Amino acid sequence: MKRKKVRITIKKVILTLVALIFAISFLLPTILTIANSFMSSTEINTNYGVIFNQYKESSYGERNTDYVAEKVNLKFIPDMVELSQYSTVLLKSPEYLLKFWNSVILVVPIVVFQIFIALGAAYSFMRFRGRIREIIFFVYVALMLMPYQVTLVPNYLVADWLHILDTRWSIILPGIFAPFSVYLLTKYMRRIPNSLIEAAKLDGANEWQIFTKVCIPLCKGPIASVAILVFIDYWNMVEQPLIMLSDADKHPLSVFLSQINSGEVGLAFAVATIYMVPPILIFLYGEEYLVDGISYSGGVKG
Repeated sequence: MKRKKVRITIKKVILTLVALIFAISFLLPTILTIANSFMSSTEINTNYGVIFNQYKESSYGERNTDYVAEKVNLKFIPDMVELSQYSTVLLKSPEYLLKFWNSVILVVPIVVFQIFIALGAAYSFMRFRGRIREIIFFVYVALMLMPYQVTLVPNYLVADWLHILDTRWSIILPGIFAPFSVYLLTKYMRRIPNSLIEAAKLDGANEWQIFTKVCIPLCKGPIASVAILVFIDYWNMVEQPLIMLSDADKHPLSVFLSQINSGEVGLAFAVATIYMVPPILIFLYGEEYLVDGISYSGGVKG
């Protein structure tokens, strides 16, 4: 028995160490980005100049570099805390905040209305079954499995036909009717015990009351988890704005980050840190709901 307990303890220790290594590996880029956002431009160029070398051909065929460094020195603690990048981003240059609010304006309506439409569709798939509805649900699943790049050209053609190309609606409308939320919420709602629905009917509840008083309260966890996943997905979108929006002033911050990386690196770290704040806060606030939604099983928590 003692040997068995020792083996179990050793196994737990090894698994904990492996999990800790993976956790640190995943967190290192985020920690590095936040730490470097407080470094001065000189310190960043000294540490990472070799990475951001930009070769330019002169008229004599010689190559010059914008940044020069002998080695790459990963630093997690700046020599001196510098806030000039944040003052530039938040106070001196409204362009960065404009891109940030572009992201908010695009993503928030998609999350809200996608869940609103998905709830109605999921309730319909749950309550009213039939061959046609099962075929439609299968089409939803097939569309969900397709990468966005496959449907990008049809979306572009439809947006052009609707005369909404180069407007925010060309991003918002396809996002609102995306099948991801419909699939997940349908799977959750179909786990609701039928006895609850029958009990509500016996109490005189109609379909709207069953939907609002029974199904939605039981799906609070799944709804929150879907909202978090949809927000993170569309907060990081790049292809859609690049194709649908020719006006760079309407691009979200996710697209703009790739442009400033080739310029002022210190600003890129600061903007990247600001860019990470909303997803991190939403995840930390909704972590309990996310876990609850994943472990949800028909009104009974397992």
